[in-house]
Parts: sequence; structure tokens; C-alpha cells
Amino acid sequence: MTAHRALDITLDTRKGGRIGAVCTVAQLFPVPERGLMSGIDKRPVDAPIRLLTHGVLGDVQGDREHHGGIFKAVYAYSREVREAYATLEGLDLPDGAFGENLVTTGQDTDATVIGERWRLGTAEIEATCPRNPCGTFAAWIGDRRWPRRFTEGGRAGAYFRVLTEGETTAGDRIEVLERPDHGVTIQHAFRGLTAPQARALLDWAERTGTVLYDSLVKAAQAALRRAREDAAFPQRLRSTGRGLGLGMGL
Repeated sequence: MTAHRALDITLDTRKGGRIGAVCTVAQLFPVPERGLMSGIDKRPVDAPIRLLTHGVLGDVQGDREHHGGIFKAVYAYSREVREAYATLEGLDLPDGAFGENLVTTGQDTDATVIGERWRLGTAEIEATCPRNPCGTFAAWIGDRRWPRRFTEGGRAGAYFRVLTEGETTAGDRIEVLERPDHGVTIQHAFRGLTAPQARALLDWAERTGTVLYDSLVKAAQAALRRAREDAAFPQRLRSTGRGLGLGMGL
């Protein structure tokens, strides 16, 4: 593999975003060193997939401590960015190769603002947090250094929670229903929040009563503490997305 560097790619969004493919688990992938069977092996299907509150119908998460839950119900990744990774790394990375449920075209998932809402087919979803690469991802790619290389690339893809359950299929238009004015994107969160970004995000969540993914809150608070700023945030507005009451605010 070549020496890695951050991916600097600009997508052509003039025609608007669409769902390029929808992917579901093809077969379970064994990860013996972690003692689990993973659902990372996802491949495109011709039929619609159903997006549910707790995830895509028929999806599997082998590591439920770090995957799944309502804040990570759906994972989307831009085809153009994944193909750029394939070229950079000299890898074959077809649709679904990053374990994504939704493959987007003409829509940069990393430029998605946290809290941004999309309509896809009959479903509505809301961006929650970036994907953090794990040991299972490294095993799947076949390179133990992959998590570091993926992180250095700065392109995480976006997790979403499902606001309105429904179906989506390849070719569906991505309709952006709402884009919060705080301006903090998935990529900002993945690369590391600045204190102003952290403040803007937490203030927006408190002002709107939006529950944030717990790890995102921790990252924002850490950025504020480094800047010696007040990092207080209501416990009711942070959650892992698991447990009682669908994990909201608990």
C-alpha cells in the first residue's frame, strides 16, 4: 500500500444527492481475535430496505457495545469518497465494502451537519455522529493499520437515527429537510472539535432540546476543557441510544 494522506476530494453535488445502492448483510464475518461474528460484510440488493428505529431490518451487529442502538441505526457513506480510498490504497472497495447500509452519490456524508434531517423514500433520518474505525474493520480490510489510515483520511461517513420508519431503495432522491445552523459537520467531529465548534454544538442541542450521542458530548466537553471553558451539559440531553426508553436521555 502507498503512504497514506488525508483525502481531499470535492463531490459534484449540482444534481443533488441520491441513494446509489442499499446494502444488507450477505454473510457473517468471523473475527476470532474479538470472539464475535460481525455483520460488516454488506452487499447491494435490488429490493428496498426498511429503516427501523433500532436499525435496518435484517441487519446484524456482532459488537453491540460499540455498534447499533438508535444513534447508529443507519450508516451512510459516499460512493465517490470510498472510490477515492480504493484508488489511494490500491484496494477493491465495491459498494458496501465499508459496511455501509446506504451508498450515496452526489452527497458528501462527511459534510453532513450533525442534526441534519433527510427524507429517503418513505423514511426520515437524522445525522448523529461519525463512524470510528475498530478492530473488526481492520480485520475485514485485512490490515491491522487500517483504523489509523482511515482516521488519517478524515472521511468517516455518517451514522443516522431513524425519525420516521420507512423504506428506501437505490435511485431514491436524498431530500434535505433541515440543516441546523450550528455548522458542525460529521467531518469536524471525526477530525476533532475546536472549542468554538463544541460550544456551538452543545448550545444548539440545549436550545432545541436535542439529545446527542454520548461520545460526541464527551468529545465536545473535552475540547471546551482544553480551552478552559465551562463544559457543563444537561445529562438528559446525552445518551448512548441503548437501554430503557430507547436510550433517549438515559
